[in-house]
Amino acid sequence: MRYFIFTAFFSILLIAGGVGETIYKKKCASCHAGYIPMGKLKENFVEYNNTKLHLKAPTLNQLSFRLKQKIGDPTGDKEMQMMEIAAFVKDYLEHPDKAKSVCMKEVLEAFDTMPSMKGELSEEEIEAVVAYIYAFDEKSLSSHSVKYELFDKALQKAKKEHKIVMIKATSPYCHYCKIMEREVLSDKDIVKLLQKGFVSVAVDVYKDPLPQGLKYKVTPTFFFLDGNGKVLKVIPGAFNKEDFAEVLKDVQK
Repeated sequence: MRYFIFTAFFSILLIAGGVGETIYKKKCASCHAGYIPMGKLKENFVEYNNTKLHLKAPTLNQLSFRLKQKIGDPTGDKEMQMMEIAAFVKDYLEHPDKAKSVCMKEVLEAFDTMPSMKGELSEEEIEAVVAYIYAFDEKSLSSHSVKYELFDKALQKAKKEHKIVMIKATSPYCHYCKIMEREVLSDKDIVKLLQKGFVSVAVDVYKDPLPQGLKYKVTPTFFFLDGNGKVLKVIPGAFNKEDFAEVLKDVQK
């Protein structure tokens, strides 16, 4: 029964999201740009005060991520959270106020308060837009991030293609794992490096044991193995783009 409800919810989410995308493009996209990598957004706001990208408002992937992190329980029931987000968005559209915003301070400082959109969208349209925004974060992250393989397949592929297996030990409660996934492991230059010389594996250590009896002390931890399963290096901790690129190049020496 639970599986049926779960499947039905995401079927509704998919349908509503399609309608929501059309409404979003018509009513929101002129100010809220689509996907921009988190690393570039961070650079734009923290280092350049929005003088590099000249954005009019938070991007769609920023909205999607921050709404799911700040409204409702991000680890709880998805349908309930989406209802809470819809209520928040409706209130914010009608009565915009920076004090209520879910965005970070340095992001808000770059923008004026949006004008009220009271009466411009029906409740059904708001719900459809929220469904689209809600799904966008994971969808965009998945399409831009490194692709992960199961360990056995990764080992075979690494041996055949003379590549290195990279195992990422992660967890759903690891703050720095999430930052790396969004700012580093979805960066096109890092993805290119990984695609060229590595086969990537991700292990949620809260759900599954690491292969070959590997042990970790912190998350994230990166294990690098050759095609025969021999451990080449173990690198604990999170890195920015430049430092992680150096890690990958060093492993290949």
